[in-house]
Amino acid sequence: MKALRLLQARSFSHTYSSCRGNSVLSQEPSGPKMKTAIPGPLSKQYMNDLEKTQNSLSTIFVLDVEKSIGNYSVDVDGNIMLDVYEQIASLPLGYNHPSIQKVFQNPENLSQLVNRPALGVHPTPQFIKQINQTLLPIAPKGLEYVQPMMCGSCSNENAFKAICIWHANKNRDGKAFTEEELKSSLYNQAPGCPTVSIMSFEGGFHGRTFGALSCTHSKAIHKLDIPSFDWPIAPFPRYKYPLEENQRENQKEDERCLARIEELFHEYKSKQNPVVGVVVEPIQSEGGDYHGSATFFQRLQKLIKKNNAALLIDEVQTGLGATGKFWAHEHFNLPESPDLVSFSKKFQTGGYFAKSEFQPKQPYRIFNTWMGEPAKMLVLDAILKTVKQENLIENTKKTGDVLLNGLKSLNQKYPQLFYNIRGLGTFCAFDMPNASVRDKFLVQMRNAGIQMGACGDVAVRFRPALIFAEKHANIVLDKMNEVAKKF
Repeated sequence: MKALRLLQARSFSHTYSSCRGNSVLSQEPSGPKMKTAIPGPLSKQYMNDLEKTQNSLSTIFVLDVEKSIGNYSVDVDGNIMLDVYEQIASLPLGYNHPSIQKVFQNPENLSQLVNRPALGVHPTPQFIKQINQTLLPIAPKGLEYVQPMMCGSCSNENAFKAICIWHANKNRDGKAFTEEELKSSLYNQAPGCPTVSIMSFEGGFHGRTFGALSCTHSKAIHKLDIPSFDWPIAPFPRYKYPLEENQRENQKEDERCLARIEELFHEYKSKQNPVVGVVVEPIQSEGGDYHGSATFFQRLQKLIKKNNAALLIDEVQTGLGATGKFWAHEHFNLPESPDLVSFSKKFQTGGYFAKSEFQPKQPYRIFNTWMGEPAKMLVLDAILKTVKQENLIENTKKTGDVLLNGLKSLNQKYPQLFYNIRGLGTFCAFDMPNASVRDKFLVQMRNAGIQMGACGDVAVRFRPALIFAEKHANIVLDKMNEVAKKF
């Protein structure tokens, strides 16, 4: 691994330079430092207290957020871990970044931090300014309308609604609602509540709320006992790696998936349940970090357009630079803009961008009490300025090369343990032999001071902050090498 680091240092010696001025990195510890196994005794005590009021079975450890800094999370037992999971991909600048702290220290922001208006009926001048100066400048090319929301699930839920409304408006051809439509909708019946469908993909994840669950197919535990819509589920490519050695097989996989997608359009049209929209992740994240080729996505978009449906790209986990581009779908060079793009996580707020025709013409159709939050928009503005000033997307691209090359070297050294190495930017992953081995590996890595995440059946995923640099990648790779020796 030392030889690997020397090679990486020669090739990527400037990776960390763009971040050197960032005071949060200078405050970081020199590396992980563990006092107890995870979870430690104090974490267990807190978890027992939590169990008295709610289900805490998903809790891994209890975080000491005040002591956590930059790329390092600290638990209540004083364990210092290099965090490459970053609160399920939701911290773009790591912990306690000064640019975000300044937002809360600035007295001029006080009214926006303590008041949370019902923005759908009482927007503030500040919030309108935030939409124009913070959200619209980052809109994916071709999308001029933005609908703020609070989280990834509600962003997708309301994007689904916008698609259905768009489809109905086309069929209505500008006419007013009929009395029959108005009355029947109150009883969940047609024509007011028509039978239409949203196509999604095997392994996809779009949220745990009721409607989004019909498009989520990553783990059974998310869906058990919950009724679902009869909506089509298409295959998503499952490639062989390395990609360069399996081009023919992977092209056939694209063809297989696209052929089935076209069949599903016809099948559901014949069932009088036409597909009006398709939701897809640029990289299937919760489902196992599965990638689709640029050709697959280009042809998928053409198929969707041919069938008069809308394309919703779910960038909740992939957006804001993690893949080396601001939006992951920019890697695909699509022939035209997607119709809608949802976002959340690293953005600290949520919502979706859309073409103007997806904006409802009547009030209260896409609506909730808060419709976003001015305080989170202040934080997002600080994040975006920092990302630009410190060139963090370029840093992510370069650090991603270090990480991916290191994972490939580990694959060569331990082919029985790490395989299917894949990634864009630092949005990297690999597979392990089975879930039992994967889970044991994650526990040992955590006890060695590296907080990592699982996804799918056998995959391990990386979701570091954008300030994650070459030195951090090398610490992770060294720890992986040490743990792998024990298997």
